[in-house]
Amino acid sequence: MKPVTHVGPGRPRLEPRRRAGQTPRAEILDAAAELFTANGYGNTSTRGIADAVGIRQASLYHHFAAKDDILDALLAETVTTPLELAERLEGVEAPAVVRLYALIRFDVGQLCASRWNLGALYLLPELRSDRFAVFRERRDKLRRHYETLSLELMAETGGTAVPRAEQLPFRLVESVINIRSDEGTAPEYAGQLMPDAILRLLGWDGDLAAARTAAIALIDQQTSAG
Repeated sequence: MKPVTHVGPGRPRLEPRRRAGQTPRAEILDAAAELFTANGYGNTSTRGIADAVGIRQASLYHHFAAKDDILDALLAETVTTPLELAERLEGVEAPAVVRLYALIRFDVGQLCASRWNLGALYLLPELRSDRFAVFRERRDKLRRHYETLSLELMAETGGTAVPRAEQLPFRLVESVINIRSDEGTAPEYAGQLMPDAILRLLGWDGDLAAARTAAIALIDQQTSAG
């Protein structure tokens, strides 16, 4: 017989805690992220998630009313912090090159640092439904921040870039999702490669090392303040 511990008052756990996370909700999200990315969203049930955590299905429903609520919470993790940084960077008095480099480096870092490759969930057909409209709006808002910063950079430098180059940085940042899928792990080099390459693509020919140093300092300043 399986040992019983407790998730919360009146909610017995089937097995000792074995998932990453300090709370039952975090454990559920960790298990769901693994199953969604490994087996597919459609092939994963709330029963399977509960089993992976070691709790009863009824206990899972105490935290999430439905499977799409779990998916929505996981998707939110991928855009919330970079969007918050992008909004703070709007009020920072720093060259566009430094602000853009900071946003790219931070966004790439969080896409690579997550335990599971959550960005792969962006391709799910379910995301086109009204249920995930808020997530799509927030992702579009982040994309517009990238485009605004890219246009500012090109205006400041007067550099020559390919037509509609401002649309490319956001897409290139998200390409680390495919790189991570192909390589099986988060690429350590992406945090420098992506911003360096994007600045050159936008026609900026300045000192990359100096821009990188300033951007890292700006990230530290903004994230510690936030």
